[in-house]
Amino acid sequence: MFIVCVAACPTGVAHTYMAAEALEMLGKQRGHEIKVETQGSMGVENGITEADLARADAVILAADVAIINKERFNGLIKLECRVADPIKFGEAVFEALEQEVAHG
Repeated sequence: MFIVCVAACPTGVAHTYMAAEALEMLGKQRGHEIKVETQGSMGVENGITEADLARADAVILAADVAIINKERFNGLIKLECRVADPIKFGEAVFEALEQEVAHG
């Protein structure tokens, strides 16, 4: 499965990058292809492209702030959670998304 993700916290520093790392690591361990966009004090990094969206099976939005251009994810299976959730409860985040995809 190809999963696109956005990680964003209020300051856009530590938790944003910790969540991005957790999403990438756990997603790959579970056999998924993962792309994580970060939104924070450095702006948007590793931006999700139209091509990424076209082939995405689902999206994880791990954020404690408003996501820039959130409407681009309309129509995709989506899991929204707090930015700390992938760090603290990463397995549960992926299990929930996998169940959502399986039951569509």
